[in-house]
Amino acid sequence: MSVDATIRRRLEDAFGPAEIEVINESHLHHGHAGSPGSGESHFRVRIVSERFRGLSRLERHRLVNEALAAELAGPIHALAIDARAPDDI
Repeated sequence: MSVDATIRRRLEDAFGPAEIEVINESHLHHGHAGSPGSGESHFRVRIVSERFRGLSRLERHRLVNEALAAELAGPIHALAIDARAPDDI
């Protein structure tokens, strides 16, 4: 399974999002220091879920990072997160 598919599956399981978008931005970082050159290392996630209602931006990011802990310890080098509650849109 690709890294972006794994990210999507883990976030869907953890948050039951109303909206989710996983964008592979690895091509933008090819050749940069720290980039493994795998083509699956840099991602941007946009997720909308009721689970984020009433939480601060930091709390939302922590929840996403916890859900993706295994991937962040492995293939993901960088992750940009936009996590919102439905009313935040």
